[in-house]
Amino acid sequence: MLLFLSQEPEARPGLPPGAAAAGLGPAPGMSVCGEAVGAGSLPSELVVHIFSFLAGPDRLRASAACSHWRECLFYPALWPRLRLSLRVSPAERPRLEFLMRKCGWFVRELRVQFAADNYPSSGGGGGGGGGAAVAAAASEGAAAAGDGEAPPLCPRWLDLLRTYLELVLCVLSSVRNNRNLQKLSLFGDISILQQHGSISNTYLGKVDPDGKKIKQIQQLFEEILGNSRQLKWLSCGFMLQIVTPTSLSSLSNPIANTMEHLSLLDNHIPGNTTLITAVELERFVNLRSLALDFCDFTAEMARVLADSNHVPLHRLSLLVHSVSIMHKSLDSMPEDENWKALTRNSTNLRVYIMAFDVKSDDMLRILKPSIPLERIHFDSYITCVSGAVVDLISRQYDKFLTHFILMNDVIDMSGFPDLSDNRNEDPLVLLAWRCTRLSLLAVHGYTVWAHNLIAIARLRGSDLKVLEVTEESIDFDQGELADQDVDPVHNLIEQVSLGLGRPWHAVMDIEVLSVFTEPTCHFYREMQSFSEGI
Repeated sequence: MLLFLSQEPEARPGLPPGAAAAGLGPAPGMSVCGEAVGAGSLPSELVVHIFSFLAGPDRLRASAACSHWRECLFYPALWPRLRLSLRVSPAERPRLEFLMRKCGWFVRELRVQFAADNYPSSGGGGGGGGGAAVAAAASEGAAAAGDGEAPPLCPRWLDLLRTYLELVLCVLSSVRNNRNLQKLSLFGDISILQQHGSISNTYLGKVDPDGKKIKQIQQLFEEILGNSRQLKWLSCGFMLQIVTPTSLSSLSNPIANTMEHLSLLDNHIPGNTTLITAVELERFVNLRSLALDFCDFTAEMARVLADSNHVPLHRLSLLVHSVSIMHKSLDSMPEDENWKALTRNSTNLRVYIMAFDVKSDDMLRILKPSIPLERIHFDSYITCVSGAVVDLISRQYDKFLTHFILMNDVIDMSGFPDLSDNRNEDPLVLLAWRCTRLSLLAVHGYTVWAHNLIAIARLRGSDLKVLEVTEESIDFDQGELADQDVDPVHNLIEQVSLGLGRPWHAVMDIEVLSVFTEPTCHFYREMQSFSEGI
């Protein structure tokens, strides 16, 4: 279903002269609808003013009153921003085409998320499956490809991709000539199987054998960039080859010079190819927020951003993915002196890092002391974070860290890794003690001892706004379980609630854990809010 996430007017508009010529309502002097009575007789200016107070869905329902009200519905000032969540389904296309035909030529902020809500299995049948199942399917496909065999083709995946390409074409073609566009944000979470490269080589070859649709999409995207006159925010994440290494060259120098946010993420890009180079980044002198794959963020880029000709950078979001590390190299990443130079020019810079299935040894290389790390999110299906990494984070980023998320979607539920093994102090307790600005802590898939959880709550108190730990991650000492006079679970809830100064309970269902979404989807949403919070 096509969902309106937000459509908020910036002002209470009236209907200007000449609107009738644009098909947006009757001209002055013709505002009364013929001989109509009641709601249909209201002047267009008044109908538009009424609409300006309504949320998007209510506005749509109100427009069904009569044809006159429908004519007033798509007055441009009522739709300065359009945020859509689209299921990748053929049923979405007629609704999307209608909406984009009405709004695409004038909307100033467009945010579209293409969501495949039921990932089919690689075996060709139906089935849902979470991220772990999809990652496993992708791994099997990659292994088959590595052995010289084509990964098995799922008919539903072919249908998904075919529909996805059609929806993307619909969106891009509708805004190609919109010169008022200021913010463009596109996200496609059906690209999860890109992780091992099987989508491009096999699936896309079936749905787009000559590559015409992909080329058309890429050309439309470049045309949008070339036609833009007011673009300040460009964000494109996991959109399956929509962005190429030459896309940004379509932006004119004046637009590149005034761009404030740039986000380019696509873990399908092969080999050492990057979506933006340090030379290209030199044009973006007014950039305040940047989001990239960590392997694309080089020492040379850090030097460009640290130059005095560049305005101070405020937000930097980096996705560290095991697949990127596998195909690229960490040798070009910024060293500590590069981070020091960058923070000298950008004193208010804050960094958000998400690490997906990254080995602890690689993380110890990546986490330089001078990174102003405010948020970090570990998510994995295979590789667990070590206590040494958590300890390093608590020591190096105690003045900056506010968000710490530790997720491990373990398939074998018989036992979770214990960060406190062979340590005098639990690393999570030390994190809560050292990082005095910590406001969010979420843990799943790692053992959290009950007495340590109580200590964390007491150390941070009411300043810890979010403390989410799944029930299956909590364990109790034998002494606590042996005490017949005290219910250990009740005691835990009571003590943590007292420590936080508010009612608390463990997360019983992982699906309601606020951070438990498909990793790239969570990163993209968090990056958006992180960057908009400047």
